[in-house]
Amino acid sequence: MSSNPHHTFLIHEQLEKLATFSASPNPSVTRVVFSDEDMSARNYFRQLCEELNLEVTIDAVGNTFARWIGTEPTLPAVATGSHIDAIPDSGMYDGTVGVIGGLEAIRILKQQGVIPKRSIEVILFTAEEPTRYSIGCLGSRMMCGQLTLEKAADFKDQEDVTLKEILALRDFPSDLNGVKMTTGHYHAFVEYHIEQGPILEAENLDIGIVTKIAAPSALRVLLTGKGGHAGCVMMPDRFDAGTAAAEISITVERIAKESASDDTVATTGVFEIKPNAINSIPKEAYLEIDLRDTNLEVRDACLEKIQNEISDICDRRKITADVSLINKDTPAICDETIIDYIEEATKAHNYSYKKMISYAYHDTLFMNQICPTSMIFIPCRGGVSHRSDEYSSPEQIEKGVLVLADTLRALAG
Repeated sequence: MSSNPHHTFLIHEQLEKLATFSASPNPSVTRVVFSDEDMSARNYFRQLCEELNLEVTIDAVGNTFARWIGTEPTLPAVATGSHIDAIPDSGMYDGTVGVIGGLEAIRILKQQGVIPKRSIEVILFTAEEPTRYSIGCLGSRMMCGQLTLEKAADFKDQEDVTLKEILALRDFPSDLNGVKMTTGHYHAFVEYHIEQGPILEAENLDIGIVTKIAAPSALRVLLTGKGGHAGCVMMPDRFDAGTAAAEISITVERIAKESASDDTVATTGVFEIKPNAINSIPKEAYLEIDLRDTNLEVRDACLEKIQNEISDICDRRKITADVSLINKDTPAICDETIIDYIEEATKAHNYSYKKMISYAYHDTLFMNQICPTSMIFIPCRGGVSHRSDEYSSPEQIEKGVLVLADTLRALAG
């Protein structure tokens, strides 16, 4: 492992440039997948790859691969990367630190005169955020085969445009069958990311080494009651979809708090009612519920309990409920060898660190089905993410890049 050499880092100006491709004004970033802003940001990424003389390929769903060819190119490559799509009014570091940081790590290794045996590849994953299609990690789900071609092609956005249609509109390759990868396609995958939580900052630590990733699940709930005039329908005669939805939301919170696991978290993140007028009883409500845990058995028990209580609430209130499962994923257990390499790199730079769980899920959750994985976390101010005031300092970002560079070098031989 290297000591801490002095480098002139380009990542900061590149992150700032990437943040300008946004549908909302600075400091907010809005970059929904396949939007004009996303396509401009992808073009900028390709420009940076070409400046490093990396070989760039793109699959049919827009996952983009930038490869530094090793001396033994037939060996499975070592990969890193993340995403650049951003939810509305978010910040400039989520995902992007891992994509631009991956390129920066390669630049550092090239400056050091490293000649890797295995190729090193930076992946820009498509649609890690669920903004457009209500499902996170679209690209990596398809890469590992967890999401089928048939199902994904028919996904519709808010304008009823299917995934297949938007891909054709944006001139991506047409053969979606080529997206899925076989197990062992990569030798290893390491994702570099801001923590998106408060632990590292609170404990004044430089680096988090991820040992496992919590298992997410999600439900869609459509409730149908009866509308009516807010002043003319008496309380005993109401079938209010909005109050049923409110009770469900409170129930979701209670079930998470009463869980047998300290790692259980649940959120009703989407809550919409119709007709959404102050003087009209809600006739419909739409909810999206997120439930996560590192313990799969506990997570699934909570999920079943939520579904049962939705049924009970709606029966009692005489509300019709249509409940569908968006996703029900398994946790990722990270690879001990990769964890050891990250730890060695961190120690070589005399950085403080801890091994930790990722409660947010990332593309690594699905890459774990293809190859051994782990993640490198750096602190973010106040644990804030998915907000315009998301921030990680230049010093923190540089420390993460140096640890990533040394880890990739060790893995690539």
